[in-house]
Amino acid sequence: MEPLHYDDLPSPANRWLGLSALSDMSRDYLGLLTRLKQEQGDMVRLPILSEKTLDLFDPELVRRLMVEHADALIRWERGTEVFSESVGQSVLVTEGATWQRQRRLLMQAFTPRKVAGYAALMAEAGEAGLSELQPGIIAMDGLFSRLTMDVISRTLFSRPIGPNTDEAAAAVQRLSEIGLREMFWPATLPDWLPLPGKAGKRRALALINGLLHERINERRHSGEQLSDLLGMLLSVRDDEGGGALSEQEVFDQCMLSFQAGHETSATALLWWSWLMARHPEAQQRAADEVAQALAGRTPVPEEMVKLPWLTATLKEAMRLYPPAAALLTRRLTRDVDLTLNDGRQLRIPRRTMVRITPWLLHRDPRSWPEGPDEFRPERFLPGAPHEIPRGAYLPFGQGPRVCLGQHFAMLEMQILAAQLLQRWRLRLVDGEPEPVPRLAVTLRPAGGLRLRLEAAA
Repeated sequence: MEPLHYDDLPSPANRWLGLSALSDMSRDYLGLLTRLKQEQGDMVRLPILSEKTLDLFDPELVRRLMVEHADALIRWERGTEVFSESVGQSVLVTEGATWQRQRRLLMQAFTPRKVAGYAALMAEAGEAGLSELQPGIIAMDGLFSRLTMDVISRTLFSRPIGPNTDEAAAAVQRLSEIGLREMFWPATLPDWLPLPGKAGKRRALALINGLLHERINERRHSGEQLSDLLGMLLSVRDDEGGGALSEQEVFDQCMLSFQAGHETSATALLWWSWLMARHPEAQQRAADEVAQALAGRTPVPEEMVKLPWLTATLKEAMRLYPPAAALLTRRLTRDVDLTLNDGRQLRIPRRTMVRITPWLLHRDPRSWPEGPDEFRPERFLPGAPHEIPRGAYLPFGQGPRVCLGQHFAMLEMQILAAQLLQRWRLRLVDGEPEPVPRLAVTLRPAGGLRLRLEAAA
C-alpha cells in the first residue's frame, strides 16, 4: 500500500497561520479538540505558524506511538518549561539520562510494597479530616483538597501540614490555572513584572517553597531516619553508580509530589463524589460493600481486594472525568513510521508535536460501546463482558513515562472513599446546576462543587 504522509492528513480551515486555533484552545481546549475529532476524524493536522502538530484520537494508534515509538518522544518543551517554574528539574520535566536516573531512583519509593507502607498515614489523614465534618451542605472541592493535602504532607513528612492547609491547597490550584494560561504563550515573562497574575503566582510559589524548605531542613538538621517519602528520597541510592539524589533534586521531587500528589487525587475524588451523589444506587452498593468487607475497621491495603465495586466506581469516575484530561503532548525527535489500522504506514516528520487527549479517548464509543457518556462502573469489574482496548484508558498516562505515583493515588483514593462511605452519604443539593468541567492543568468543576452530607445509617 502507498504510505501516507503528514501533509495528506485532513486539516480544518485555519486562519492567521493557525493563531486563530491557538486562541480557541486557550479559551476552550477540550471543546476545540472535540470538534476536530467530530469533523476531521482520528488523525488531524493543525499547523500553527511553523509548528507541525498532529492530534491522534484512535486509542490503538495512541498506544503504538507511545509504547512502540517511545524512544522517539520527548515532552512538549513549552509544557516542561512552564512546569519547571513550579516543580524544578523533577522527573516530570527532565529528559534523557537525567530522567532515566531520576526515574530509576524514585521507583524504589513507589513500588506497591512501599506504597502499602504509607497506608496508615493516608488513613490518619482521612480520619482527622472526615471526623470533623457535620451534616449539611459542604464545599467538596475544599474538603478533598484538605484531605489529599494532609495525605501528601503526612506521607512526605510524617506529620500534617498544619494551619496552612487551605492556603497551600489554594496556592497549588492557583499555579495550575496560571500554568495552563502560560502554555499558550511562546515565552513566560519574568515574574517580577507588575502584570496581572504575577503577584498571585509569586505568593503561591513563596508559600509552597517556604513550607517545603522548612520541613526538609528540619529533617536534615534532626538526622531522623523516618520511613516516609522524604526519608526514602534522602536514602535512595542508584545501583548503577549514579549516587544519591542531590539536595536540589530532593527538593524538586518533594515539590512535584506535593503538588501533583495532592491536586490529581483531589480532582478525581471530587468528580467521584458527584457521580456517587448522582447515582445513589451505585453509592449504596459501594457503602454496603465497604461495611461488609471492613466492618467499621480502618481500611488497609490487604483488604482493597474486597472492594471491587468501590474501586470500579473510582476508575469509572476517572474515565468520565480524567484529572489529566488533556495536555499529554509529545515532540518527535526523529521521523516515525506509524502503522495504521489498515496496514499502511504514516510518516510523521521529526519535530512534529503530537497531542493525546484522554478526555476524548475515554469517551470514544468504539472503546466504550455501552453508553460512553454514562456512568457504568461495571465496566471495571473482574469478568466484565467487554475488554477495555489498549490505549483507550490512560488516567495515569501511557508508555515509559506513565505516572510513577499511580499505585499511591489509587490506594489513597480507595482509603479516603471507603472512610467517607463509612460515615456519610452524598446527596445532590436541590437547585444546584450540573457541574461544568473546566480545564486548568487538571479538570475541575467550574465554580466548585457543593453536595449535602447525611450521616450513614
